Amino acid sequence: MLEDYFSILEKRVPARHWVASHIGAGVPSFEGLGEEELWELHSAAMARWHEAWSGDSEHPPLEDPSLLDLKSALAHRMLLACQMCERRCGVNRAEGESGYCGVGALSRVASNFIHFGEEPELVPSHTIFFAGCTFHCAYCQNWDIAMDARAGNPADPAYLADSLREGMRQGSRNANFVGGNPDPNLHTILDTIACLGEDGKYLPMVWNSNMYTSQEAMRLLEGVMDVYLADFRYGNDECASRYSDVDDYFRVVSRNFSIAYRQGDIMLRQLLLPGHLDCCTARIVAWVAENIPGTYFNLMFQYRPGYRAVLYPEIDRRPSPQEKMEAVELARRYGIELY
Repeated sequence: MLEDYFSILEKRVPARHWVASHIGAGVPSFEGLGEEELWELHSAAMARWHEAWSGDSEHPPLEDPSLLDLKSALAHRMLLACQMCERRCGVNRAEGESGYCGVGALSRVASNFIHFGEEPELVPSHTIFFAGCTFHCAYCQNWDIAMDARAGNPADPAYLADSLREGMRQGSRNANFVGGNPDPNLHTILDTIACLGEDGKYLPMVWNSNMYTSQEAMRLLEGVMDVYLADFRYGNDECASRYSDVDDYFRVVSRNFSIAYRQGDIMLRQLLLPGHLDCCTARIVAWVAENIPGTYFNLMFQYRPGYRAVLYPEIDRRPSPQEKMEAVELARRYGIELY
């Protein structure tokens, strides 16, 4: 469980992003190259990354531009017709437009601190909370920053990298990118990681997401993120639409969990919603047991009716003790170990 993550912490292997920073992009410059050409370079460089990560080849010396630089360049290209999440708004954020999440080309950071409230394996975790979100959850606990992409301060990758260095000196075990949701801030996150340079060699990267990420963004995360700290909230599209205003939820999120399962370690969070044991928790447990067995599974009982939950009487309460016991028993029946 979390073998790669602990191997990095114990300095037996470098973090994925460090390896990516030592793989050449294949060209001396990205200037004048189209997006399709950049993706072709990315595929070739990722093949070299996999060889280095698997130990089939030695880690090469630092090359400029690197695969990490190429990923950042592609993320910035996405700003021209945004497709960082599966809403695929297609807006030109570079020209000041914003889509559903409200996030512009310049990310904003609502808070940046060492967090002691995450899973014990991650604590202390250096969390960077970005403003704005790709979901509008009726019961959102961070609604003040998730629903307002203008919250916080403009993000500066060099400054954020410096804060991560200071966090490491204070004992942080990882860099944890959250929100809101990190997806609209992919370009800023990749720039921040690139600014870390050699200092981040043994600093694991954590993608703390609702997992409604686009396939293109998932490609850019491969070879960079070591842990997917990820929500699997709904077992059907109807509940997702009603409470989070999102379509095609189960297909997209289950697809991305399958991708993440091949890319790195997963810490899956399933928040038990009141009255949703059968329609959501049960289907998620069954899917996880069949498709991504052995995954770190955190069955969470922290739900409380906040934000606009009062408008939905069926979830305007906490889960009952009976629902909690039945959820635990359900996981046990499927052979899922809870953390």
